[in-house]
Amino acid sequence: MTEIKTEIDGVYIIEPKVFGDSRGWFYESYSLNEFSRMGIDTVFVQDNRSFSAARHTLRGLHCQKAPAAQAKLVSCTRGEIMDVAVDLRRESPTYMKHVKVILSEENKRMLYIPKGCLHGFLSLSENAELSYKVDFPYSPENDRSIKYDDPEISIDWGDISPVLSDKDRNAPLLRDSDVLF
Repeated sequence: MTEIKTEIDGVYIIEPKVFGDSRGWFYESYSLNEFSRMGIDTVFVQDNRSFSAARHTLRGLHCQKAPAAQAKLVSCTRGEIMDVAVDLRRESPTYMKHVKVILSEENKRMLYIPKGCLHGFLSLSENAELSYKVDFPYSPENDRSIKYDDPEISIDWGDISPVLSDKDRNAPLLRDSDVLF
């Protein structure tokens, strides 16, 4: 595996080594030894999957606040998405910066997002499926959403009319939330 640093401290694009032949392909999607070599010592405790039937489904921006904050390892196993991480760690040199990465079944890239970051994604294809690992179980009382088009964060999602859940449509702006890292 190869890690690619992004503009946000601690957010990495992970590229697996893919071994292919006439039968198809194989790759390791996670290895404790490889992640430790990269300096990522996160212990994952839960695997999640997400499916978006429609193109331009936007999910996010989500996080769990402390004490239930989560690190995530996200991959797109079917279709294509634009994955976004926003650094909300006040002491971070990359505070309030965001990165956008294309993840797809074709490129097999993964995005590692540390605790203290918001996460969201936009499906660029129909039938987009995500698989992601988290290092803390789901905690409804600590689950938070921030408005995807918050002007303070200023993510360019493209010229789209996103398909949104009520939760994401009605999410507060960051300044009106209790999300602090």
